[in-house]
Amino acid sequence: MKRITVFCGSASGVLPVYSQAALELGQMLAKRNIGLVYGGAQIGLMGTVADAVLHAGGEVIGVIPHFLGQREIAHENLTELIRVNDMHERKMKMNELSDGVIALPGGYGTLDELFEMLTWAQLNLHAKPIGLLNINGYYDPLLTFVDHMTEQGFVHPEHRDLLLSDTNLTALFSKMGLS
Repeated sequence: MKRITVFCGSASGVLPVYSQAALELGQMLAKRNIGLVYGGAQIGLMGTVADAVLHAGGEVIGVIPHFLGQREIAHENLTELIRVNDMHERKMKMNELSDGVIALPGGYGTLDELFEMLTWAQLNLHAKPIGLLNINGYYDPLLTFVDHMTEQGFVHPEHRDLLLSDTNLTALFSKMGLS
């Protein structure tokens, strides 16, 4: 894989373990010569993962809508910063540039991006691996709900299997075919 899109928070969360995971992910991507595609901000987990890749000599492409450039404080020191018109164009561009997706902890935006990629995979619009790095059990309630949707017949088992998850970064990379 040449590039991975990482969806994550523009905040760092309340626990240092989230920032540590973003740092480790960035370092691992650079070490494996896998470029980062992300939301283009210099703040929160987004900034942490981008800076980790950059400090390790890796490629970082940020994709940020014009209206968020000021709010999320666009990271101007990237390999490339692509400015787009809106959130939908952002997700399309990020998908176009990458070979897979990893989600770290985040809020509504992270979930929106993650579920759009899952929906596109379900509709056979792409066949890229989609991983969830479940740091400190952050995504346990979400995974329980996804299993509930499957049990209740709203998500087919083969579509449930589109969402790979692990608490360990190396194990997640392996599940995604990145080992």
